[in-house]
Parts: sequence; structure tokens; C-alpha cells
Amino acid sequence: METEDKKLAKRILDKVKGEIAEGKWFEKLPGEDRTFAEMMDKYMVEYSARNKAPRTHKRGKSLRDHLVKFFDHLTLLEVTPSLIADYKVKRRKEGAAPSTINMEMSLMSHAFNLAIKEWEWVKENPVKMVSREKVNNLIERWLSLEEGKSLLNSSPKWLQEIILFAINTGFRLSEILDLKWPQVDLLKKTITILVQKNKGKDTLPLCEGALEILREKLKDRCDETDYVFHTRNCTKFSTSNLHQAFYVALKKSGIEKLRFHDLRHTFATRLVQAGIDLYTVQKLGRWKSISMVTRYAHHYPESLRPGVEVLDKVSGKFSTNLAHFKEKGATASV
Repeated sequence: METEDKKLAKRILDKVKGEIAEGKWFEKLPGEDRTFAEMMDKYMVEYSARNKAPRTHKRGKSLRDHLVKFFDHLTLLEVTPSLIADYKVKRRKEGAAPSTINMEMSLMSHAFNLAIKEWEWVKENPVKMVSREKVNNLIERWLSLEEGKSLLNSSPKWLQEIILFAINTGFRLSEILDLKWPQVDLLKKTITILVQKNKGKDTLPLCEGALEILREKLKDRCDETDYVFHTRNCTKFSTSNLHQAFYVALKKSGIEKLRFHDLRHTFATRLVQAGIDLYTVQKLGRWKSISMVTRYAHHYPESLRPGVEVLDKVSGKFSTNLAHFKEKGATASV
């Protein structure tokens, strides 16, 4: 502040001297007056609720709760890399999966990035200094044909329909339970997915197995709802009720370590084992990249045989028969 009034200037100088003596003059560091809980609440309300799908936002709330419980009322400057590392150790001891811990860290990191770029609350993101948990992305579980028969025999009719539909489409559970008749075109043998992780829209072809289920469901269509799969009361199935019925069926059939989401893996695995190229599998399953599909591309030895048999077809004039070399008295070398 500039002034030509000497008396006013002296009063300002005296005030500044007093604040310096009391330690009030020095500029506050960004983040020292903002708490971690405050940042996460702002993130969930102003970003997550507006930009993420309802299910993803709900999942984010659960992740946020774990974070806030640990970091609680700490200021943003007090959230250090070493403290975040301690948090990872605590979550491991609680039995949290590596992928879950990574999701929690990603949520926290994104919130810090917004606090830096848009809110100007802090200048650094401490999460970037902490390594992520190692995750085994090689998914080894899918439903064999024998297991499939056993699971269906142990399931009520309504659950059988949903299981078969999942295997024949690769749809996520939420996509199946949210499916409505306006999305289905039985004449064109297609189905349209309206809500996805990337908020896109895809029209996909249906195999005869999926179409057969839809035709049966159409016969029992309820006038009170548009949901394809619904309860006896024409209401939408809840995820929790379906999971409960699914795990009861698993127990009856003696099948272990299988999740409903593994039916989606089964869809991809069976396609690859049948010789369908990964690009087509990616598009049918709506994975973002082929590398994601390879995690589900499990092979039986016999499904790989056509690959090596190609060598017999392309050899042409070139003989790879060992007996041929022996007759000629030649020495084979590789």
C-alpha cells in the first residue's frame, strides 16, 4: 500500500513491525489452512458427482471414506509421502487387495491435482512420490463347460437366464440389470448399450444363444416395467440380491473362486479359443485396448494347434521332415 501521508505510513510501519514480532507477517504456505477431509469432500461434490457414472461415484465414496478415516483432519501439508506409505501398509494389514489400494491412491492423487491446478490450495502432489502396489493382471479364472452345466443346474430359472446371457454377451452385471427393451432390436439381432464407463454408445450383434433368452423373456414381459430382467413383482433386480443367489448356486455346485464378473472373462476366453481375433473380441466386449483382452485370452493346448499346423502348409518346397534328411545323408542344423 502506497501513501504520501507520513502519519498513515508510520502507523502502517508500526503495524507491520508488530505483526513481524508476533509471527503473523509471513505469508502462509498453500495447504496449511486446508484439511485433507475438506479437499476430498470438495472433490466428491464438485468433480466426482458431476463427471462420473453413478456407480463409479458411489464406489468413489467408499474409497474416500477409507482415506479420510486415516488422514482425517490433517492439513494438506501434513499429508506427506511417508505418511501415504504408512497408509498403504495399514490397508495391506486390513486385507485390502492391491488393486483396491491403488484405486484409493488414484482417487487421492486426482483430488490433489485439482487442488493444485484449479483450486490453488497446494503446490505439490505427495501421492506422485509414492509407488503403486503390484497387481497381477493375469486373470486366470473362467467358467469351463463342465462347471457351466453344474452352475446352471444349481440355479433357479431367473438366475440361469442371467448367467447364460452374461456368457453369451460379455455384458457387465450392471449392464444386464439395467437393460431395457427399447435397447433391444430382435429383428436386426442387435442390442444397444447406452451407459458405459466412457459414457459411449455401442450397437452390438447378438448370438443365437442370447437371442433365445430375449425371445423367452419377451413372452413374459411385464407391462409395468421396461426392464428385460426383473423380479416377480416387475421390479429391477438389486445387485446384492443377485450376488447372494449367485454365491448360493456356486456353493451348491461346488465351484470355488468364481465371481460373476468372471462370466465376462468366460465370454472372451471362449471367443479366443474358437479362433476369433483379439481385435474382434475387443470390440465385442468393448475393452479399451487389445492389451486388456489378452488378460482373458486363455488357451487350451488344442486351441493353439492350428497355429503350429500352419508350418506344415507353408513349408512348400522346403522339407522339414527329418527322415528326408537322413535319406539324403544330410545333417540338419537349426
